Amino acid sequence: MNALMTPDDLPCTMPGALRLDSSSMNWAGLKLKGYRLLDCHVRMPAMRDYLIIAYQGQQSATMSRKSGAAWNSAAVSRGNVSLLTRAEQSLWRWDRPIDVAHLYVTQQSIANVASAVFDEHLCEIEMEDVVSAEDPVLSSLLGSLEQELCTGGLGGNLYVEAVRTQICVHLLRRYARVVHPEPAYGRLTPSQRERLVAYVDENIAQPISLEDLAVQVPTHVPRLIRMFRAEFGCPPYAWVLRRRVEHAQRLLRQRGDQPLKAVAADCGFADQSHMTRVFRRVLSVTPGDYKRAAGGRSTAAQAAAE
Repeated sequence: MNALMTPDDLPCTMPGALRLDSSSMNWAGLKLKGYRLLDCHVRMPAMRDYLIIAYQGQQSATMSRKSGAAWNSAAVSRGNVSLLTRAEQSLWRWDRPIDVAHLYVTQQSIANVASAVFDEHLCEIEMEDVVSAEDPVLSSLLGSLEQELCTGGLGGNLYVEAVRTQICVHLLRRYARVVHPEPAYGRLTPSQRERLVAYVDENIAQPISLEDLAVQVPTHVPRLIRMFRAEFGCPPYAWVLRRRVEHAQRLLRQRGDQPLKAVAADCGFADQSHMTRVFRRVLSVTPGDYKRAAGGRSTAAQAAAE
């Protein structure tokens, strides 16, 4: 397979004069180049990066693209952009000289932002070629980068990093198709399980949400639910309810004189009736019966010890 062409290799194939170039700025994940394209056709090689083309002239032109059998054509003018996906050859032609800004965005930049947005490793990010799209957001962001290249200013690297993030998020929202991995039903690690148990036990008397549990892993709620099913064979709320029952059993054994209403409150049940319903469902016994049985066992054990 031929090596993919980098932005710095491309000027030798472009039919026009290079008028802007951010190569000396060492912007991470981005490169901006400006061309005045006089000849009206170009064969675009397979590029390493995604390419956004912003049109800057005052007059409109007709842009055509071919990758395969048929040409696709559309009008372009200031405020329009074209998008070229990476690693794919194509033919482009236009009907008049044009001024353009090329912004090259690395695959890693988009992948990093996508992983942060979706909170998981992604299999693939696909971006189709777009001959013409009216996109004032991208046009404005490219204009901001061009101004930074020409005039500079305080905090330049931070500014460019912020613009790069905005561009990547916009591309993901409007143009990209994100391919997620097959659902991973992995189990919790020992440390994750310990953190969850400790958190629930420390907060057993309080309401505990899925978001509270997800922070402990940490992960997002849908993945947390999948992990719980793989680890415990039940959803998180059922596991937390079981922990409440186990805590109530300990209190009923150790504090035989504590009212059932107080035990229910200490274990995070809505009220005594709620605790009774859950006990019957989980243990097939009421809390009162469990308390009396536990008290009987304690009396028998004490008598045996004497």
